[in-house]
Amino acid sequence: MDEKELKTSPRQRIFISIIAVIMLGSVIASYVAIVLGGSKSSSTSEIDEEMVEKYIAAYNEELQSFAELTSSDFNKLTEHMSEVVAYDENAINEGDLRWRDLLVGDGRELTEGDTNYLAFYVGWCADGSIFDSSLNSTTSPTAFSKTLDASVGTIEGWTSGVVGMKLGGVRKITIPGRLAYGEKMEICGGYNKPLKFLVLAVAKEDPLASASSALDTAYLKLQYAYYGIDPEQISN
Repeated sequence: MDEKELKTSPRQRIFISIIAVIMLGSVIASYVAIVLGGSKSSSTSEIDEEMVEKYIAAYNEELQSFAELTSSDFNKLTEHMSEVVAYDENAINEGDLRWRDLLVGDGRELTEGDTNYLAFYVGWCADGSIFDSSLNSTTSPTAFSKTLDASVGTIEGWTSGVVGMKLGGVRKITIPGRLAYGEKMEICGGYNKPLKFLVLAVAKEDPLASASSALDTAYLKLQYAYYGIDPEQISN
């Protein structure tokens, strides 16, 4: 199957890192913990181990529920893991954004600027190493551990690369460095590095939407607990 090329608009400047998006909850938690904790040390000796264990258990429970709910999507995406191989970064950087549908979905078609969807994904570097994914392991994955909400923002190459994709399908997107993180952020060992993604876009609706939100909340609460702050006190 030949890959199709897409011309991208220079006005589409959304250089929000997928990694930063996924880590946003923990960053916020860290900041709030420092502010609210005041002079309290975050050393291991002052961490309430019982509280931490409580939120680890809560997070693992949500993680298990999420894995069970998304098992069919996990199988659908991982069927195409053979696509995750090394590539010539110079050749990619000299070309345009490209995409190829590995599985055509049966849902609605994503249009330009459409962010009303969730996505499971695998992103990898030119050497074939995975830099981020929805998988619970990059070496021996057994389930999904997170999803991406497109409404929080994606890099330009991703935003343009999913246009025309149907929900429920799997697409491989090849992104030149200038449409990825360019000079904005170092990734894959440098700047202006090209990236490739496997993307499974799905409808942003229940029960998945609620399960994804619950998992993110459980993870965020766990980050608070690690800093010695009881999330229940913050929410009250």
